Amino acid sequence: MKIGIIQQSNTADVALNRKRLLEKISKLAQDGAELIVLQELHDSLYFCQEENVENFNLATAIPSEVTEAYAKAARENNVVIVTSMFERRAAGLYHNTAVVFEKDGTIAGKYRKMHIPDDPAYYEKFYFTPGDLGFEPIATSVGKLGVLVCWDQWYPEAARLMALRGAQLLIYPTAIGFESSDNESEKMRQLNAWMTVQLGHAVANGLPVVTVNRVGLEEDPTGQTNGIEFWGSSFIAGQQGEVLHCASSQDEEETIIDVNLERTERVRRWWPFLRDRRIDHYKGLDKRFLD
Repeated sequence: MKIGIIQQSNTADVALNRKRLLEKISKLAQDGAELIVLQELHDSLYFCQEENVENFNLATAIPSEVTEAYAKAARENNVVIVTSMFERRAAGLYHNTAVVFEKDGTIAGKYRKMHIPDDPAYYEKFYFTPGDLGFEPIATSVGKLGVLVCWDQWYPEAARLMALRGAQLLIYPTAIGFESSDNESEKMRQLNAWMTVQLGHAVANGLPVVTVNRVGLEEDPTGQTNGIEFWGSSFIAGQQGEVLHCASSQDEEETIIDVNLERTERVRRWWPFLRDRRIDHYKGLDKRFLD
């Protein structure tokens, strides 16, 4: 499968961000992309650096004129698109939601982010209700997509459940970066841990992983921190954790990577991790902690 990724640096101008994304989607599709993956909350700045009720105005219903813009892009370019939206489900009820559009512009499915962080400059619990759709792959014309979102990256349970339900790819729209007060060694430890844990999901499940991050500095509107330097480094890995492509850590990038989904069968024959799971001895994984 030819997979297009768009790593973008955003501004406060939502219309401009979306215009640029739509132009890049068209270009990637013309170049042969069958599936295009966007970064987390791609239409706006990463507004979760502050707790501000006015930011709820950025949310959109699903469906809406916003979803129609991406539906039209999928339809006109004959491509499957994985988007990431701030969903207004009802008054006072919002989700961080990935919406997948089929080639004909219909909504193939959506995934509501399950794991919600609450860290300095990542105040997502203020905005997002945890997802309630579970870990269900989304069936499309290019395959069953195990779509998760950012903070879900750190949880092997999420990746495993997607794999057990037949996902052919693990996909993570992402928004993660450095805090400027961290020294260079700490920054590299964080970046390496982020990539390593996801490569582990690829290996443990015998599935390709597609991770698309935003890039560039976004100022903290409160002035309490020096903002977030999003570290880019969007990547695609194969079924054995081999990195097929890693984007720049500083620059925007849109590119196409060819991923061989048929390798999953061969890799799982060599490394039959699903066969050897001791499901009769995993009691307790549904507990917060075993005292």
